[in-house]
Amino acid sequence: MPLASITSSITDAVTAFIGDHGLYAVFGLMLVDAVLPAFSELVMLYAGALAAGAFVGQDVVLFGERVGSGWPGFVAMVLAGTIGYTLGSLLGWGIGAYGGRPFLERRGRLFHLGPERLERAERWFERFGQTAAFVGRITPVARSFISIPAGVFRLRLGPYTALTLAGSTLWCLAFAGAGWAVGSRWESFHHNFRFVDYAVAALVVGGVAWFVLRRGVSGRRPRDPARGT
Repeated sequence: MPLASITSSITDAVTAFIGDHGLYAVFGLMLVDAVLPAFSELVMLYAGALAAGAFVGQDVVLFGERVGSGWPGFVAMVLAGTIGYTLGSLLGWGIGAYGGRPFLERRGRLFHLGPERLERAERWFERFGQTAAFVGRITPVARSFISIPAGVFRLRLGPYTALTLAGSTLWCLAFAGAGWAVGSRWESFHHNFRFVDYAVAALVVGGVAWFVLRRGVSGRRPRDPARGT
């Protein structure tokens, strides 16, 4: 089957699931995306468009009560995505922390974390430390492969959770906001956005690398003998 047909089928399935189950679908898909790629850009983009009232007959519903379109629906969608993703990230951290590297070496491919990707994750955390948790959450390509390695390499749970929450909130706000803005034209926006995914990833990683290297260089400035510093 051609790639375009596969992508179209997946898009239809994801949007239909969100259309049928609303907040619960957004929560569940974002929870999964924290560990396995589950099209979080598409999920939040469509969620934002749905909250804007772009689709006739589709409302934001919570526990049987209609939240409605507009700002209440938008806030509900962003919260569902953020909370789902954060809980999924904690689940992934737990898998990594308790399973350890031996578990990933045996079962890592189930999570799309083969030896090469695990080694790249290790270099990522060695370079950026705790900051990697935040950077990873706003990087399109890397965001679904951060949670389990974060547990394996024992990032401290408190800062990891806070940075994950911050990053996932920004991500959900950005894409739900874009969906809100474009409304029923969300599909065209999503199609065009796919072409800049890697560019965004490169810019984010490059910017953080520059910042870390600059700090490292400034921290290693030679002492001035005349001043004793």
